[in-house]
Amino acid sequence: MAIDPICGMTVDERTATLKAERDGETFYFCSGHCRKKFLAQPKQQPAKSVAADTAAIYTCPMHPEVEQRGPGSCPKCGMALEPKSATGEEEDDGELTDMTRRLWVATALGLPVFLLAMLPMMGVPVDHWLGMAASRWLQFALATPVVLWAGWPIMVRGWRSVVSWNLNMFTLIALGVVAAYLYSVVAVLVPGAIPDAFKHHGEVEVYFEAAAVIVALVLLGQVLELRARRRTGSAIRELLSLAPPTARVLRDGQEAEIAVEEVQAGDVLRVRPGDKIPVDGEIVDGTSTVDESMLTGEPTPTQKRPGDNVIGGTVNQTGAFKMRAEKVGRETVLAQIVDMVAAAQRSRAPIQRVADSVAGWFVPIVVAVAILTFIAWAVWGPDEGRLAYALVNAVAVLIVACPCALGLATPMSIMVGVGRGAKEGVLVKDAEALETLESVDTVVVDKTGTLTAGRPTLVGVETTGDVDANELVRLAASVEQNSEHPLGRAIVEAARTRNLELADAVDFQSVTGSGVRARVDGRQVLVGNQRLLTERGVERAGRSSAPIGGEDAPARSNPLSTIFVAVDGQFAGTLSVADPIKTSTPEAVRALHELGLKFVMLTGDNEQTARAVAGELGIDDFAAGVSPQDKHDRVKQLRDAGRRVAMAGDGINDAPALAAADVGIAMGTGTDVAIQSAGVTLVKGDLRGIVRAIRLSRQVMHNIRQNLFFAFVYNALGVPIAAGALYPFFGLLLSPMIAAAAMSASSVSVIANALRLRAMS
Repeated sequence: MAIDPICGMTVDERTATLKAERDGETFYFCSGHCRKKFLAQPKQQPAKSVAADTAAIYTCPMHPEVEQRGPGSCPKCGMALEPKSATGEEEDDGELTDMTRRLWVATALGLPVFLLAMLPMMGVPVDHWLGMAASRWLQFALATPVVLWAGWPIMVRGWRSVVSWNLNMFTLIALGVVAAYLYSVVAVLVPGAIPDAFKHHGEVEVYFEAAAVIVALVLLGQVLELRARRRTGSAIRELLSLAPPTARVLRDGQEAEIAVEEVQAGDVLRVRPGDKIPVDGEIVDGTSTVDESMLTGEPTPTQKRPGDNVIGGTVNQTGAFKMRAEKVGRETVLAQIVDMVAAAQRSRAPIQRVADSVAGWFVPIVVAVAILTFIAWAVWGPDEGRLAYALVNAVAVLIVACPCALGLATPMSIMVGVGRGAKEGVLVKDAEALETLESVDTVVVDKTGTLTAGRPTLVGVETTGDVDANELVRLAASVEQNSEHPLGRAIVEAARTRNLELADAVDFQSVTGSGVRARVDGRQVLVGNQRLLTERGVERAGRSSAPIGGEDAPARSNPLSTIFVAVDGQFAGTLSVADPIKTSTPEAVRALHELGLKFVMLTGDNEQTARAVAGELGIDDFAAGVSPQDKHDRVKQLRDAGRRVAMAGDGINDAPALAAADVGIAMGTGTDVAIQSAGVTLVKGDLRGIVRAIRLSRQVMHNIRQNLFFAFVYNALGVPIAAGALYPFFGLLLSPMIAAAAMSASSVSVIANALRLRAMS
């Protein structure tokens, strides 16, 4: 696939005949309008963004199913399409520039038309100075380019909506403008064709000013909307701007600076103090502190040493180090964040169905009301100019009823809210998850990696005397080196610290929620909880000498997990592993309680450890020794009991429960399976992110309801007034110009209200 540098469209390779003509050089032939051929680039240009492969795909923010190559307008709602994948560059300003230019022309030409029509009503004798006929011809000359050129995109969208029968706001606007303009053209060119009933004091009224001003006001609304939508993408651009453009790579003993797009997995990179880390990887030499606040929201720099992972886009601070690139391009955390945020901003919340269902029948009803308004005024209006009143009020109904504010109410709030969440380290997979979070009343969490640091260390060893402590650790570590469980990694790290040589594990088997087993040096080794040993017929023979972390260990702020080891069917001892509670966890639990939420902990750890953690943190309820299936079933039981459940976890064993909950919340430090099973991901494995996510959800949904209220009330009041409901009582009528201004004001109010979310805390 290639891109024509002239028109930007995709092209097909044509080499069968051209190779012979040009000595093997490959040419491309554009499939677009320019129909030009061009020489293939000798080397593919590096991507400008993490989403360059789909950068040409545009979609509608209100109808994500609509996709096309290149910019345009949505065939369903008429809104401008936007790139499906975000880039780190400023968005193409082509449409905004075009609409702005049309707005300036419409304003410059429409203002004289407005003055020519309005000044006589204010006592300024413009018609006397110019003459009635000259004034009308001048209005015609000025209004025509406004309607036919400046308003052309509006007319095209209105026509498409009728042809495809996807009636929308542009249907109403186009009908109103065309009706006012064509009537006025006929009045100027062939005034004799206008019935006397349409005349006022014997003169034919023209409405060029209504058509011109309506076009200008609609264009103003479009320009404001396009600018607002650009602002909603600023969070993504800020995230993408975190990635540095270059990296220092060490190859063949030489250091070279290359574009970050050219970094490959396995490359060794040098990162100096003050540098941005180019890609995701692991430190292999050196120590430093890294500021991860822009991605994780954690203000305190993190100490990094060999073996620790670093994230592309974060900032190295005090020391220099070498790192091995592990994830590059679209695989980096930053790229995945951008993709997730972009997809979430285009997703639709269930509350959007309210607006969709209303819009489905709203436009036909408005057209019917406009027809009835015309008929009613034509029959019962003032004797002089009865049909003129009928036409003006019908046009006003079409304009004032424009449902653009209704259409913008939900998408604008979702886009702004999701963008703000991304900047705070809360990644929302789709709008439905954001909406559901608002109604959550119960938070269920795993312990390891969620409440605790998830980086446990071995702090004690008990043996029965059949094997010594080091041999017990070596055997257990040889089995656990094939496991991804945090407790298993702690045992492996302890063995390496003790310089124990691990053996290969044969016939490795993981027993979900219980432990692991394998054959090591010809000996059958079981490593897991008490239940695993019991199920395998292993009896615990007596007590070991040192009561470190056994089942009867006292509760403490650094709770211990006890791992049981059996060798050749005989109980061999226990390993005690401590996993400290995260410093942020107590604050998060208190904040969740203040939000009125019930807090439940489900863990596969033993009862003793679970009780210690629950007691220290003030957790409402807990269950210990639960398997992944048990977690899933308990979440389902809570939902069956009428609770709205958010489940937070970070491991593969949490994935079923995350999927079963109303909303799954994955820790960004967890496994890919957990993240894929969740609707919300916290970039930093910090429960305070749940607090931020729930507050964000409540603010966004409150904002959406405000927007829908504005839109519904506006139309509920505007249509009757435009139809003339106040005329019998107060003699008030709503001119098409005022209707257009009110329509634009409603859209602006919705946009401005949605943008308030950016500043909320």
